Amino acid sequence: MKKILSTFLLLAVILQAGTAQKHFGIAQPSDYQNPLRDTLVIATWNVEHFVDTYDNPYIKNTLEDAPEADKIKAKIQRFVEAVRQLDADVLVLQEFESQPFLERIAQNYLKDMGYVFFAAAPSPDWYMNVVLMSRVPIGVVYGYGNIYTAVPGSTDKEGRPETQKNVNTRMVSVEILARPDYHFILHGLHLKAGRNERDQAMRQGQIDFLLGQCQRFQAEDRQTKQVIMGDLNAIPSSAEFLQILKGKQKLKFIHPFESEVFSHPADKPERQLDHILPNIKMYKDMIKVEVFTPSAAREISDHLPVRMLLRMK
Repeated sequence: MKKILSTFLLLAVILQAGTAQKHFGIAQPSDYQNPLRDTLVIATWNVEHFVDTYDNPYIKNTLEDAPEADKIKAKIQRFVEAVRQLDADVLVLQEFESQPFLERIAQNYLKDMGYVFFAAAPSPDWYMNVVLMSRVPIGVVYGYGNIYTAVPGSTDKEGRPETQKNVNTRMVSVEILARPDYHFILHGLHLKAGRNERDQAMRQGQIDFLLGQCQRFQAEDRQTKQVIMGDLNAIPSSAEFLQILKGKQKLKFIHPFESEVFSHPADKPERQLDHILPNIKMYKDMIKVEVFTPSAAREISDHLPVRMLLRMK
């Protein structure tokens, strides 16, 4: 009887270890107080060539090398107003130059909104990055700029299967620690742009790798909530978008819109390139999702933001 009881207790411990979120070693800032709200807003927005006024000598691009200061100042002002309207707890930006630039904007213009947590895994030689700011704490940040991904169906000059890593800096995964009892993995993406077959193949290679990462997170904890969000450069009927929805074994993401919506171009939307795709466990927490149109949207970007309201259970 004792042996059976011991075995039962051991199995219970194993099962509990397999489902509990673990964040050992992560401490919050001493002056941070979690508001412990029941809802959370997450949003994604491609803000189109959002650069600062400083030249990064390691980046060779006219737009970044010699930006027009007046236009940047005006864009910052419009962006700040739009962020206030969007009112997201976690905001993922694409085509944004750097984390320090976003931190400066938050410090100078958005201090009352509580954006004190930031994340990025920037490219060493390009200005289009995925940068995140958050009101709630973040944990580990995973960057993929060193990863080569396949380009299915394409070969190099020597006839070997082609791989690439040039755009993989535009994929980043971040642990969001929204409450002591509510955390999830956010995958912020800006997949390869373009409509030809090679562009599509590059996106498929990126997605295949990312799904492998998602599967890894799910294997570490079966209860892990995950969400893919960003400019996927893929419409819902495309092969690469369906590839995400198909997922992998025991991993499935959901397209949450019940009817057709558009996010691009901002002044006259006719396609949806910007997405928030929760996995099944996170989808259960969704209250609503929408494409949002802030003031002066087209003067900021050619994309509209997408936001999702979640109930944290």
